[in-house]
Amino acid sequence: MKIGVPKETKEGENRVALNPGTVKQLKDKGFEVLVEEDAGFNSTFSNRHYRNTEVELVTDANQIYTECDVILKVNAPELNEIALMKKDSVLISFMYPLTEFDIVDACAKQGISSFAMDMVPRISRAQKMDALSSQTNLAAYKAILLGSNALKKVFPLLMTAAGTIKPAKVMIFGAGVAGLQAAATAKRLGAIVEVTDIRPETKEQVESLGAKFIEVEGDDSLKTEGGYVKEVSEEFLEKQKELVAKHVSEADLVITTALVPGKKAPVLITKEMVQSMHLGSVIVDMAVEQGGNCELSEMNKTVLKNGVTIIGESNLASLLPLNSSQMYAKNISELLLHLADKDGFKWEMDEEITQGSLITHKGEIVHPRVKKALQPQT
Repeated sequence: MKIGVPKETKEGENRVALNPGTVKQLKDKGFEVLVEEDAGFNSTFSNRHYRNTEVELVTDANQIYTECDVILKVNAPELNEIALMKKDSVLISFMYPLTEFDIVDACAKQGISSFAMDMVPRISRAQKMDALSSQTNLAAYKAILLGSNALKKVFPLLMTAAGTIKPAKVMIFGAGVAGLQAAATAKRLGAIVEVTDIRPETKEQVESLGAKFIEVEGDDSLKTEGGYVKEVSEEFLEKQKELVAKHVSEADLVITTALVPGKKAPVLITKEMVQSMHLGSVIVDMAVEQGGNCELSEMNKTVLKNGVTIIGESNLASLLPLNSSQMYAKNISELLLHLADKDGFKWEMDEEITQGSLITHKGEIVHPRVKKALQPQT
Protein backbone atom coordinates (compact mmCIF):
# COMPACT_ATOMS: atom_id res chain seq x y z
CA MET A 1 0.00 0.00 0.00
CA LYS A 2 1.01 3.56 -0.67
CA ILE A 3 0.81 5.93 2.32
CA GLY A 4 0.66 9.71 1.86
CA VAL A 5 1.59 12.42 4.36
CA PRO A 6 0.61 15.92 3.18
CA LYS A 7 1.71 19.11 4.89
CA GLU A 8 -0.80 20.36 7.45
CA THR A 9 -2.73 23.40 6.21
CA LYS A 10 -4.61 24.45 9.35
CA GLU A 11 -3.49 27.89 10.53
CA GLY A 12 -1.02 27.67 13.39
CA GLU A 13 -0.45 23.93 12.98
CA ASN A 14 3.20 22.94 13.31
CA ARG A 15 2.87 19.17 13.64
CA VAL A 16 3.31 16.44 11.04
CA ALA A 17 1.62 13.03 10.95
CA LEU A 18 4.82 10.96 10.49
CA ASN A 19 8.33 11.84 11.58
CA PRO A 20 11.34 10.33 9.76
CA GLY A 21 11.73 7.57 12.36
CA THR A 22 8.21 6.21 11.87
CA VAL A 23 8.52 6.58 8.08
CA LYS A 24 11.51 4.26 8.20
CA GLN A 25 9.65 1.75 10.38
CA LEU A 26 6.71 1.64 7.97
CA LYS A 27 9.01 1.30 4.96
CA ASP A 28 10.78 -1.59 6.70
CA LYS A 29 7.39 -3.29 6.97
CA GLY A 30 6.83 -3.00 3.23
CA PHE A 31 4.76 0.15 2.92
CA GLU A 32 5.51 2.76 0.28
CA VAL A 33 5.46 6.29 1.74
CA LEU A 34 5.07 9.67 0.02
CA VAL A 35 5.69 12.85 2.02
CA GLU A 36 5.03 16.38 0.84
CA GLU A 37 8.12 18.58 0.83
CA ASP A 38 8.50 20.69 3.99
CA ALA A 39 5.71 18.75 5.72
CA GLY A 40 7.94 18.36 8.77
CA PHE A 41 9.73 21.71 8.59
CA ASN A 42 7.80 23.34 11.43
CA SER A 43 8.38 20.24 13.56
CA THR A 44 12.16 20.59 12.97
CA PHE A 45 12.25 17.61 10.56
CA SER A 46 13.92 18.78 7.36
CA ASN A 47 13.52 17.30 3.90
CA ARG A 48 17.04 15.89 4.35
CA HIS A 49 15.85 13.92 7.40
CA TYR A 50 13.11 12.34 5.30
CA ARG A 51 15.40 11.72 2.32
CA ASN A 52 17.68 9.74 4.63
CA THR A 53 14.83 7.24 4.99
CA GLU A 54 14.67 6.96 1.16
CA VAL A 55 11.08 8.19 1.22
CA GLU A 56 9.62 9.81 -1.87
CA LEU A 57 9.25 13.57 -1.41
CA VAL A 58 6.66 15.26 -3.62
CA THR A 59 6.08 18.96 -4.27
CA ASP A 60 2.35 18.80 -4.92
CA ALA A 61 -0.11 17.75 -2.20
CA ASN A 62 -2.65 16.92 -4.89
CA GLN A 63 -0.41 14.06 -6.02
CA ILE A 64 -0.57 12.58 -2.52
CA TYR A 65 -4.35 12.79 -2.32
CA THR A 66 -4.95 11.36 -5.81
CA GLU A 67 -2.31 8.58 -5.76
CA CYS A 68 -2.17 7.24 -2.21
CA ASP A 69 -4.24 4.42 -0.75
CA VAL A 70 -3.93 5.81 2.80
CA ILE A 71 -3.75 9.44 3.89
CA LEU A 72 -2.26 10.11 7.33
CA LYS A 73 -2.83 13.57 8.82
CA VAL A 74 -2.99 15.37 12.13
CA ASN A 75 -6.06 17.44 11.29
CA ALA A 76 -8.83 16.28 8.97
CA PRO A 77 -8.44 17.35 5.33
CA GLU A 78 -10.35 20.31 3.95
CA LEU A 79 -13.42 19.49 1.85
CA ASN A 80 -11.55 20.23 -1.40
CA GLU A 81 -8.78 17.82 -0.34
CA ILE A 82 -11.31 15.07 0.43
CA ALA A 83 -12.73 15.55 -3.06
CA LEU A 84 -9.31 14.62 -4.51
CA MET A 85 -9.07 11.30 -2.66
CA LYS A 86 -9.62 8.02 -4.45
CA LYS A 87 -12.76 6.02 -3.82
CA ASP A 88 -12.04 3.22 -1.32
CA SER A 89 -8.95 5.02 -0.02
CA VAL A 90 -8.47 5.39 3.73
CA LEU A 91 -8.10 8.51 5.86
CA ILE A 92 -6.67 8.45 9.39
CA SER A 93 -6.58 11.72 11.32
CA PHE A 94 -8.24 13.66 14.09
CA MET A 95 -11.80 14.19 12.90
CA TYR A 96 -14.05 15.13 15.86
CA PRO A 97 -16.94 13.48 14.01
CA LEU A 98 -19.51 14.17 16.74
CA THR A 99 -19.43 17.84 15.76
CA GLU A 100 -17.67 18.10 12.36
CA PHE A 101 -20.55 16.68 10.34
CA ASP A 102 -19.48 18.23 7.03
CA ILE A 103 -16.19 16.29 7.11
CA VAL A 104 -18.00 13.04 7.92
CA ASP A 105 -20.56 13.60 5.17
CA ALA A 106 -17.87 14.43 2.59
CA CYS A 107 -15.92 11.26 3.42
CA ALA A 108 -19.04 9.12 3.07
CA LYS A 109 -20.02 10.70 -0.25
CA GLN A 110 -16.46 10.28 -1.60
CA GLY A 111 -16.49 6.58 -0.69
CA ILE A 112 -13.61 7.01 1.75
CA SER A 113 -13.09 4.83 4.80
CA SER A 114 -12.18 7.21 7.62
CA PHE A 115 -10.74 6.48 11.04
CA ALA A 116 -10.78 9.16 13.75
CA MET A 117 -7.77 9.30 16.03
CA ASP A 118 -9.94 11.05 18.62
CA MET A 119 -12.36 8.10 18.73
CA VAL A 120 -9.82 5.33 19.45
CA PRO A 121 -11.21 3.45 22.48
CA ARG A 122 -9.41 4.18 25.75
CA ILE A 123 -8.60 0.56 26.53
CA SER A 124 -5.30 -1.01 27.55
CA ARG A 125 -4.73 -2.60 24.11
CA ALA A 126 -5.01 0.80 22.45
CA GLN A 127 -2.75 2.83 24.75
CA LYS A 128 -0.04 3.16 22.11
CA MET A 129 -2.67 4.55 19.70
CA ASP A 130 -4.15 7.08 22.16
CA ALA A 131 -3.32 10.35 20.44
CA LEU A 132 -5.75 12.35 22.56
CA SER A 133 -3.78 11.46 25.67
CA SER A 134 -0.34 11.99 24.12
CA GLN A 135 -1.21 15.40 22.72
CA THR A 136 -3.15 16.54 25.79
CA ASN A 137 -0.26 15.53 28.01
CA LEU A 138 2.08 17.91 26.19
CA ALA A 139 -0.59 20.62 25.93
CA ALA A 140 -1.02 20.66 29.71
CA TYR A 141 2.72 20.97 30.25
CA LYS A 142 2.77 23.94 27.86
CA ALA A 143 -0.29 25.48 29.55
CA ILE A 144 1.59 25.69 32.84
CA LEU A 145 4.60 27.26 31.13
CA LEU A 146 2.42 29.84 29.37
CA GLY A 147 0.62 30.58 32.61
CA SER A 148 3.84 30.94 34.61
CA ASN A 149 5.29 33.20 31.93
CA ALA A 150 2.24 35.49 32.07
CA LEU A 151 2.20 35.48 35.88
CA LYS A 152 3.92 38.39 37.55
CA LYS A 153 5.51 36.26 40.28
CA VAL A 154 7.59 33.10 40.72
CA PHE A 155 6.13 29.67 41.48
CA PRO A 156 8.30 28.36 44.36
CA LEU A 157 8.76 29.46 47.96
CA LEU A 158 11.96 31.51 48.11
CA MET A 159 13.69 32.43 51.36
CA THR A 160 16.24 35.16 50.66
CA ALA A 161 18.14 37.87 52.50
CA ALA A 162 15.66 40.31 51.01
CA GLY A 163 12.72 38.45 52.52
CA THR A 164 10.51 35.41 51.98
CA ILE A 165 8.50 35.02 48.78
CA LYS A 166 5.35 32.95 49.14
CA PRO A 167 4.73 30.18 46.59
CA ALA A 168 2.17 30.70 43.84
CA LYS A 169 -1.23 29.03 44.13
CA VAL A 170 -2.39 27.05 41.09
CA MET A 171 -6.00 25.89 40.71
CA ILE A 172 -6.73 23.19 38.11
CA PHE A 173 -10.18 22.19 36.85
CA GLY A 174 -10.20 18.53 35.81
CA ALA A 175 -8.06 15.57 36.84
CA GLY A 176 -7.83 13.75 33.55
CA VAL A 177 -4.64 13.44 31.51
CA ALA A 178 -4.39 17.23 31.12
CA GLY A 179 -5.17 18.10 34.72
CA LEU A 180 -2.77 15.56 36.18
CA GLN A 181 0.08 16.67 33.92
CA ALA A 182 -0.64 20.30 34.75
CA ALA A 183 -0.64 19.48 38.47
CA ALA A 184 2.62 17.54 38.22
CA THR A 185 4.33 20.32 36.26
CA ALA A 186 3.14 23.05 38.62
CA LYS A 187 4.33 21.03 41.63
CA ARG A 188 7.74 20.53 40.04
CA LEU A 189 7.97 24.30 39.64
CA GLY A 190 7.22 24.71 43.33
CA ALA A 191 3.61 25.93 43.37
CA ILE A 192 0.85 25.05 45.82
CA VAL A 193 -1.61 23.09 43.67
CA GLU A 194 -5.34 22.45 44.10
CA VAL A 195 -7.35 20.27 41.73
CA THR A 196 -11.09 19.83 41.40
CA ASP A 197 -12.90 17.14 39.42
CA ILE A 198 -16.48 15.94 39.46
CA ARG A 199 -15.26 12.33 39.39
CA PRO A 200 -14.44 11.33 42.98
CA GLU A 201 -12.30 8.40 41.79
CA THR A 202 -9.61 10.85 40.67
CA LYS A 203 -8.88 12.01 44.24
CA GLU A 204 -6.19 9.40 44.85
CA GLN A 205 -4.33 10.29 41.65
CA VAL A 206 -4.37 13.98 42.50
CA GLU A 207 -3.10 13.44 46.03
CA SER A 208 -0.35 11.11 44.80
CA LEU A 209 1.13 14.15 43.01
CA GLY A 210 1.16 16.19 46.22
CA ALA A 211 -1.81 18.33 45.21
CA LYS A 212 -4.94 19.04 47.24
CA PHE A 213 -8.20 17.60 45.91
CA ILE A 214 -11.29 19.82 46.14
CA GLU A 215 -14.17 17.37 46.16
CA VAL A 216 -17.65 17.98 44.84
CA GLU A 217 -20.30 15.56 46.04
CA GLY A 218 -21.62 13.58 43.07
CA ASP A 219 -25.20 12.94 42.05
CA ASP A 220 -27.16 10.58 39.80
CA SER A 221 -26.81 12.88 36.79
CA LEU A 222 -23.08 12.24 36.52
CA LYS A 223 -22.23 9.78 33.74
CA THR A 224 -18.77 8.91 32.43
CA GLU A 225 -17.65 7.03 29.33
CA GLY A 226 -14.12 6.11 28.28
CA GLY A 227 -12.59 8.25 31.01
CA TYR A 228 -14.56 11.36 30.00
CA VAL A 229 -17.64 12.91 31.58
CA LYS A 230 -20.45 12.12 29.18
CA GLU A 231 -23.30 13.88 30.92
CA VAL A 232 -23.80 16.10 33.96
CA SER A 233 -26.73 18.23 35.15
CA GLU A 234 -26.73 22.03 35.26
CA GLU A 235 -27.55 21.79 38.97
CA PHE A 236 -24.38 19.81 39.58
CA LEU A 237 -22.26 22.31 37.66
CA GLU A 238 -23.74 25.13 39.77
CA LYS A 239 -22.84 23.22 42.91
CA GLN A 240 -19.29 22.83 41.65
CA LYS A 241 -18.99 26.53 40.83
CA GLU A 242 -20.12 27.51 44.32
CA LEU A 243 -17.61 25.21 45.97
CA VAL A 244 -14.59 26.27 43.94
CA ALA A 245 -15.41 30.00 43.68
CA LYS A 246 -13.45 30.80 46.84
CA HIS A 247 -10.44 28.78 45.69
CA VAL A 248 -10.49 30.53 42.30
CA SER A 249 -10.53 33.94 43.95
CA GLU A 250 -7.37 33.02 45.90
CA ALA A 251 -5.50 31.45 42.98
CA ASP A 252 -2.63 33.04 41.08
CA LEU A 253 -3.05 30.73 38.09
CA VAL A 254 -6.12 28.77 37.01
CA ILE A 255 -5.95 26.00 34.38
CA THR A 256 -9.23 24.66 32.96
CA THR A 257 -9.36 21.33 31.11
CA ALA A 258 -13.01 20.21 31.22
CA LEU A 259 -14.42 18.77 27.98
CA VAL A 260 -17.54 16.78 27.12
CA PRO A 261 -17.13 14.88 23.80
CA GLY A 262 -19.53 16.09 21.13
CA LYS A 263 -20.80 18.99 23.23
CA LYS A 264 -19.86 22.55 24.09
CA ALA A 265 -17.38 22.75 26.95
CA PRO A 266 -19.09 23.56 30.27
CA VAL A 267 -18.64 27.09 31.62
CA LEU A 268 -16.87 26.69 34.96
CA ILE A 269 -15.48 30.20 35.48
CA THR A 270 -18.07 32.94 35.16
CA LYS A 271 -17.55 36.65 34.59
CA GLU A 272 -18.25 37.21 38.29
CA MET A 273 -15.57 34.67 39.28
CA VAL A 274 -13.03 36.43 37.08
CA GLN A 275 -13.92 39.72 38.78
CA SER A 276 -13.26 38.10 42.17
CA MET A 277 -9.67 37.16 41.20
CA HIS A 278 -6.84 39.40 42.30
CA LEU A 279 -4.98 41.76 40.02
CA GLY A 280 -2.27 40.04 37.99
CA SER A 281 -3.68 36.51 38.16
CA VAL A 282 -3.88 34.31 35.07
CA ILE A 283 -6.31 31.84 33.49
CA VAL A 284 -5.30 29.35 30.78
CA ASP A 285 -8.46 27.92 29.16
CA MET A 286 -7.50 24.61 27.54
CA ALA A 287 -11.11 24.05 26.41
CA VAL A 288 -11.34 27.26 24.37
CA GLU A 289 -11.68 25.43 21.03
CA GLN A 290 -14.94 23.85 22.23
CA GLY A 291 -16.41 27.07 23.57
CA GLY A 292 -14.25 27.47 26.65
CA ASN A 293 -14.55 26.76 30.38
CA CYS A 294 -14.11 30.47 31.11
CA GLU A 295 -16.94 32.78 30.12
CA LEU A 296 -14.50 35.52 29.05
CA SER A 297 -11.88 33.53 27.13
CA GLU A 298 -11.45 34.18 23.41
CA MET A 299 -10.19 31.72 20.80
CA ASN A 300 -6.48 32.08 20.04
CA LYS A 301 -6.26 35.35 21.94
CA THR A 302 -4.74 36.50 25.20
CA VAL A 303 -7.05 39.09 26.74
CA LEU A 304 -6.95 41.20 29.89
CA LYS A 305 -10.21 41.35 31.87
CA ASN A 306 -10.38 43.23 35.17
CA GLY A 307 -6.62 42.88 35.51
CA VAL A 308 -6.77 39.09 34.91
CA THR A 309 -4.86 37.66 31.93
CA ILE A 310 -6.93 35.00 30.10
CA ILE A 311 -5.02 32.83 27.61
CA GLY A 312 -7.15 31.10 24.96
CA GLU A 313 -4.56 29.19 22.89
CA SER A 314 -6.49 26.45 21.05
CA ASN A 315 -3.59 24.30 19.86
CA LEU A 316 -1.14 24.03 22.73
CA ALA A 317 0.38 20.75 21.55
CA SER A 318 1.41 22.47 18.31
CA LEU A 319 3.62 24.79 20.38
CA LEU A 320 5.80 21.75 21.17
CA PRO A 321 5.84 20.34 17.63
CA LEU A 322 8.98 18.21 17.85
CA ASN A 323 7.70 16.11 20.74
CA SER A 324 4.02 16.19 19.78
CA SER A 325 4.83 15.03 16.23
CA GLN A 326 7.03 12.22 17.56
CA MET A 327 4.27 11.01 19.85
CA TYR A 328 1.49 11.43 17.31
CA ALA A 329 3.51 9.58 14.66
CA LYS A 330 3.86 6.67 17.08
CA ASN A 331 0.12 6.74 17.81
CA ILE A 332 -1.02 6.84 14.18
CA SER A 333 1.50 4.27 12.94
CA GLU A 334 0.48 1.87 15.72
CA LEU A 335 -3.17 2.24 14.70
CA LEU A 336 -2.30 1.72 11.03
CA LEU A 337 -0.29 -1.43 11.81
CA HIS A 338 -3.17 -2.72 13.94
CA LEU A 339 -5.62 -2.22 11.10
CA ALA A 340 -3.50 -3.24 8.11
CA ASP A 341 -0.30 -4.66 6.69
CA LYS A 342 1.52 -3.78 3.46
CA ASP A 343 -1.01 -5.75 1.40
CA GLY A 344 -4.15 -4.08 2.70
CA PHE A 345 -6.61 -3.54 5.53
CA LYS A 346 -7.99 -6.45 7.54
CA TRP A 347 -11.48 -4.91 8.01
CA GLU A 348 -12.21 -6.82 11.22
CA MET A 349 -15.52 -5.06 11.71
CA ASP A 350 -16.32 -6.71 15.06
CA GLU A 351 -12.93 -5.88 16.59
CA GLU A 352 -13.16 -3.24 19.35
CA ILE A 353 -10.57 -0.75 18.11
CA THR A 354 -11.88 -0.90 14.54
CA GLN A 355 -15.46 -0.48 15.73
CA GLY A 356 -14.56 2.46 17.95
CA SER A 357 -12.54 4.48 15.45
CA LEU A 358 -14.09 3.68 12.02
CA ILE A 359 -16.43 6.53 11.08
CA THR A 360 -17.27 6.01 7.38
CA HIS A 361 -16.94 2.93 5.17
CA LYS A 362 -18.16 2.04 1.68
CA GLY A 363 -20.13 5.25 1.30
CA GLU A 364 -21.90 5.06 4.64
CA ILE A 365 -21.52 6.47 8.14
CA VAL A 366 -20.97 3.36 10.24
CA HIS A 367 -20.11 4.64 13.72
CA PRO A 368 -23.22 4.32 15.96
CA ARG A 369 -22.58 7.45 18.07
CA VAL A 370 -21.90 9.56 14.99
CA LYS A 371 -25.05 8.31 13.30
CA LYS A 372 -27.03 9.18 16.42
CA ALA A 373 -25.45 12.63 16.61
CA LEU A 374 -26.39 13.25 12.98
CA GLN A 375 -30.07 12.38 13.42
CA PRO A 376 -31.21 15.88 14.42
CA GLN A 377 -29.32 17.25 11.42
CA THR A 378 -31.26 15.16 8.89
